[in-house]
Amino acid sequence: AMAHNALDRWLEGFRPFFESEEPPRLETLSDHVQKTRSEFLSACMQAAIEKLYPHMMEQMQAQCPRCEKTLARKRADERKVSTMQGEFSIWRPYFYCTACRHGFHPLDKVLGLAPQHHQHDVQRRVVKTAARVPFAETCEQFEELSGVMVGNHFSHETLNAVAEVATLENVIPRKEEIDARIQLATVSSGPPPVLVVASDGAMTPTRPQAPRKTRRGRGRYREVKGVRIYLIGPRKRIIHVASWHQIQEAEEFAGDLLRIAERIDVNRVRVALLGDGAGWLWNAMVKAFPQGRQILDYYHCAEHVWKVADHLYGEGSIEAHEWAEATLVRLCLAEVKETIADLENMKPRNAQAREEVEKLITYLNNNAHRIGYLESLDGGYAIGSGGIESANKFISHTRMKRSGAWWIVPNGNGMLRVRCALYNGTYDRLFNQYAGKPSLAPIKDK
Repeated sequence: AMAHNALDRWLEGFRPFFESEEPPRLETLSDHVQKTRSEFLSACMQAAIEKLYPHMMEQMQAQCPRCEKTLARKRADERKVSTMQGEFSIWRPYFYCTACRHGFHPLDKVLGLAPQHHQHDVQRRVVKTAARVPFAETCEQFEELSGVMVGNHFSHETLNAVAEVATLENVIPRKEEIDARIQLATVSSGPPPVLVVASDGAMTPTRPQAPRKTRRGRGRYREVKGVRIYLIGPRKRIIHVASWHQIQEAEEFAGDLLRIAERIDVNRVRVALLGDGAGWLWNAMVKAFPQGRQILDYYHCAEHVWKVADHLYGEGSIEAHEWAEATLVRLCLAEVKETIADLENMKPRNAQAREEVEKLITYLNNNAHRIGYLESLDGGYAIGSGGIESANKFISHTRMKRSGAWWIVPNGNGMLRVRCALYNGTYDRLFNQYAGKPSLAPIKDK
């Protein structure tokens, strides 16, 4: 009956459309419903709660959750809440224990009310939006699409609160989830699927932490160290396993990668370690996956070769093209020693060309055991780091490197963890853990 009364009131808002000489267009009707539907839906929500929990709304006695003393109802308090269906009020009894000096509303716990005005259904969606677009844009888009008004401060604070529980253990899929993805990539009649562990760094703008309206010092770019782990399934289908990106030092990254590796059954896969020439990423990957096949990213290697070719023969020349292509073929065939020997016998035309040749010799010497691309391709391994490059762009660059953005490291890492959870498919579990946390601030008697 309460819902029917709310519906009647809402439908009265359509009367002007029927009394008008010119009927409204479809968009006009849709806009009207969008703007007013919360009036009806919030009334339905309030009616449903009053119907489902009359015994708790009229509760006269309750036990103190701390000392179990039986308490008499002190008063009824109004609580205004905001949900995805609109705003409404809940009247619920309040109890206060003089012995424990603890006050509480039993209905709040039963309903799982958030301490904030905007409830968890709003918070869940606001954080997902704020993890994708700037906070100001989040508020604008959220109101336009849902009709719920949220502020910049609320979006920022809620995302940071969710990020506090976004530990590696919560962001990375569980072992049984990874096992299921390995099973999806496994073909009974073929070899074990290839598990690619690709690492890379991406620079992001950071600034010192300081109070608002004070000089914060000069910002600087710091490296987001990231890893993307994925499977190469049947018909070369890519099956994502996990991504983890943080602004951190090499030792911290290595420790995190070890913890991720503990969740992967390496006996069911063939591990490929893929990266450029940076030492920190190889140290971490080899330590976490000592059985992995090390593969130097082909495109980084090719970039070094082409740079030398341009210095030796002139940028864009036929000679540079021929030399680079021939050198890359030799590297694909794992003729690294022969290539280095030829480079050592070359007579570059100037000092800069000699410097680039020496750099390439050092690069090839350091990575000789990671080169042999045709053999890797024949085995079904990946030789290019496009997977981690795209993860860098999607997880880090598109949100962290927006125009004018500068990040305090803890907040930047929190944003990265939430974005990794969205990418890994673990966001809902992460948010549920956040929503289940009890409020740390006790309700004080007035």
